[in-house]
Amino acid sequence: MLLATAAVWGASYMFIKVALDAFAEGAIVCLRATLGGLLLLAYAAWRGHLGDIRGRGRWMVVIAFVQVVVPFLLITYGENHISSSLTSILISSVPIFTAVLALRFDHAERSQGWALVGIVIGIVGVALLFGLDLSGSASELAGGAMMVAAAFCYAISWLLVKHKMAGAAPEAVAGGTLVVSALVTAPLLVASPPSGSLPLDSVASLLALGAGGTGIAFVLYYTLIAEIGPARASMVGYIAPGFSIVYGVVLLGESLTVVAVGGLLLILAGSWLGAQGRLPRWLSRSEPSRSSAPAPVRAR
Repeated sequence: MLLATAAVWGASYMFIKVALDAFAEGAIVCLRATLGGLLLLAYAAWRGHLGDIRGRGRWMVVIAFVQVVVPFLLITYGENHISSSLTSILISSVPIFTAVLALRFDHAERSQGWALVGIVIGIVGVALLFGLDLSGSASELAGGAMMVAAAFCYAISWLLVKHKMAGAAPEAVAGGTLVVSALVTAPLLVASPPSGSLPLDSVASLLALGAGGTGIAFVLYYTLIAEIGPARASMVGYIAPGFSIVYGVVLLGESLTVVAVGGLLLILAGSWLGAQGRLPRWLSRSEPSRSSAPAPVRAR
């Protein structure tokens, strides 16, 4: 299930790229939010959790803008200028921005020690991409900046969800925010409706993006949280960019540079350290294993 979730989420940026051949950016965001929101609300109703969002309308609107409307539009417009694989690499910096924001706004999530090192490593990775891989044109730089801004919005949204939606079922919150986002972006769909005969691959990509990348993937992710816990479930964020790169290179013919790979490794390493606050166990030699540690001495 972990791999399936990462595979579905990792395909989202490819689906956006293909859908852009026939749909306007605002139309993609509106239709994606509509499909995903209806699916998640149906799932929340089936589980009897729709009542969890009652009385939380004001913050749901705020989260809808920060978590869906603004980042979805930034990502969709930005993919006109950069590849889907590079998009996934830059979006994977969300944990780094979350750690930075926590320094000021969330004392429980404040980073110390290795977590602070991780923030610096991740920022170096982003800077590497902007300094070398996105130095070709102003449009590429603008596209990359849109992705970084979207990642920053996602980081804000997770802190808001944690503090303002505590106790509510995630599928109900996500479904509600997506429906609000669909209503907000509906004028964009009306202003730029799809016209003429639509390519089958673009229509299929939009359906897969809405139902799969926005709806089913979210359900899978929170099922993972219930089954294996949030710490292990968060590994999806480290696996999904790998799928995105494979999809972009193999299916869309996108190029992958050595700099992009280096930036990805730095961002993922920084995200790991920022989120976990420690080195991976296979790198930590100072902590003795249980089998080798001396037994505690008991007082008589």
